[in-house]
Amino acid sequence: MKYKKWTLDQKLEILSSGDSIGVVESCRKYGVSTGTFYNWKKKHDSQGEAGLKVTYDTKSKELKQAEEENRILRKLLSDKEIELEVQRALLKKSLGHPIQERFS
Repeated sequence: MKYKKWTLDQKLEILSSGDSIGVVESCRKYGVSTGTFYNWKKKHDSQGEAGLKVTYDTKSKELKQAEEENRILRKLLSDKEIELEVQRALLKKSLGHPIQERFS
C-alpha cells in the first residue's frame, strides 16, 4: 500500500468533517485510518495548525549529496587502510622482523 502524504488543508478538512458527519464516516470517506485521524486531532488540539504541518524531507538535496559523497570517501579510505595493513603484514613475514612505522 502506498503511503499518502496529506497537506495541511486536507488534514483540516478531514478533522472538520469528522466533527460534522462523525469520525468513522469521515475516515471511510477520505480513506484515513481512525488511528491517524485521532493522532491528527490530538496534535491539532495541543499545538494547533503547527502540529499538523507537513515535515517530510527536511534535508536539502545538496546535504544528501554531500552525505553520500562522504560515505563513499569513508569506504575508499577504509579499503586503503586495509590494503596497507595487509602490505605491512606481508613485509613483516618476508623480512622476519617488525617494520618500524614512521608517523609524519
